[in-house]
Amino acid sequence: MRITLERSNLLKSLNHVHRVVERRNTIPILSNVLLRASGNDLALKATDLDLEITEELPAMVETAGATTVPAHLLYEIVRKLPDGSEVLLAVNPDGSTMSVQSGRSKFSLQCLPEADFPDLTAGSFTHSFKIKASDLKMLIDRTQFAISTEETRYYLNGIFFHTIETGGQLKLRAVATDGHRLARADIEAPSGSEGMPGIIIPRKTVGELQKLMDDAEAVVTVEVSDAKIRFTLGGIVMTSKLIDGTFPDYQRVIPTGNDKEMRVDCQSFTRAVDRVSTISSERGRAVKLALSDGQLLLTVNNPDSGSATEEVAVGYESDPMEIGFNAKYLLDITAQLSGEDAIFLLADAGSPTLVRDTAGDDALYVLMPMRV
Repeated sequence: MRITLERSNLLKSLNHVHRVVERRNTIPILSNVLLRASGNDLALKATDLDLEITEELPAMVETAGATTVPAHLLYEIVRKLPDGSEVLLAVNPDGSTMSVQSGRSKFSLQCLPEADFPDLTAGSFTHSFKIKASDLKMLIDRTQFAISTEETRYYLNGIFFHTIETGGQLKLRAVATDGHRLARADIEAPSGSEGMPGIIIPRKTVGELQKLMDDAEAVVTVEVSDAKIRFTLGGIVMTSKLIDGTFPDYQRVIPTGNDKEMRVDCQSFTRAVDRVSTISSERGRAVKLALSDGQLLLTVNNPDSGSATEEVAVGYESDPMEIGFNAKYLLDITAQLSGEDAIFLLADAGSPTLVRDTAGDDALYVLMPMRV
């Protein structure tokens, strides 16, 4: 294999694929990226056996061929080459090393044979649909923060995507929860998604997908089966295993009878929570909300370092009440709201609270209270 290509193109593609490769691997081939040159293209592929990304980019191919080299090492070399330079990749005749040349720089990397590189066989997909990258990104952005990191409840370690009929319309819905908070976002169901199975997309896949969708105008082709999902975005194809588990019945935890409404300016509230939580201990980041007519008093008490209070004007006309929340969870939710005001629907100090966005009803959040 002997090819020449633009450093900027190679770096961009390596940036997409090398992130999938785990830093520590017991299987040496999984530390490598597969390079396959043919026609006028170079195809790169990386996998961790659960997630696979391939990308094609234009190249001047003198000699076709394929090999695998350490992914992070190649990425670092190309990243440090000068802007605007051209890179020559050439595999030596016995296939044991590949040279990377640019200007006066020359590197030699150890190769492993292409035949050893695993393939994440996708099988057949039962459903296929196209979705705007901006819509998919919105569903992920609004829910990703609530994904659980607790390995024992592995079925919560991702975002649950499914279609649901609501208000006479079919919606594509994303839901994530860690047991303390729940995030839900909807868009109109794209054509072809009707009847697709409910799927749980793993946290790592969600994170990689988010980074790939920097071009919001693009259209993503999504293919789904019971066990796998594939996203095609331009020249990038990402295939991932799905979490094999049953997502809990999240509808049961969404309260319906919360009759106390608090409306507050989102920015003022966020800044106030951020300020008072400075004094809270990392472990129990509890902030107390004391509500009375038109007024909210935020209080944080930390026996080790002191206390903090701040008053915020709110729209509230129900009975006075006090309720405590984890400050970080509050800030995570308000960071997702795009409207000027946040609407909190409360019941009592021990019941979950509902948070809505004034910018639209396509997203909804549930937050469990803390004892304060």
